[in-house]
Amino acid sequence: MEKEVIIFLEKHKTEYILHTHPAVFTTADVEKYCDNIPGLSCKNLFLKQEKSENYMLVILPAHKRMQLKEFGKIISLRRITFAKEDELYDLLKLSAGAVSPFGLLNDINTVVKLYIDSEVWNADIVRFHPNVNTETIELRKEVFHDLILNMKNEYQIVHL
Repeated sequence: MEKEVIIFLEKHKTEYILHTHPAVFTTADVEKYCDNIPGLSCKNLFLKQEKSENYMLVILPAHKRMQLKEFGKIISLRRITFAKEDELYDLLKLSAGAVSPFGLLNDINTVVKLYIDSEVWNADIVRFHPNVNTETIELRKEVFHDLILNMKNEYQIVHL
């Protein structure tokens, strides 16, 4: 687990369970290696509004598909696209395949807005990569909510 994530979790006295597994890159990999881990499996999408500096991290259940055009309508923005890998690294210090809410710890200027699907927000237990795709952190709902509040990024709960 990344040092920054450990420091953050310890500083905020966060209760979590860490699971290690082979690297996962796809939903199929998650099903193969992480199905035994309790909680709602989540995927994280790093997006932006085309030709702008308007970045967003979207957290949704791994089983849901999201249409970018429909998401844009929900948040009243047009031309939503996937951000480039160099933008992901510059802002969150992450590589593709390891995107997670913990990447917001590296967003020192809090420029990335967080959108959380209501199913994720309301889940009793959620699970995420701690910025590496060979580990998964399991969090209870209350702990996840506290984590989001402690990250300082603007966030919104949405129904996707």
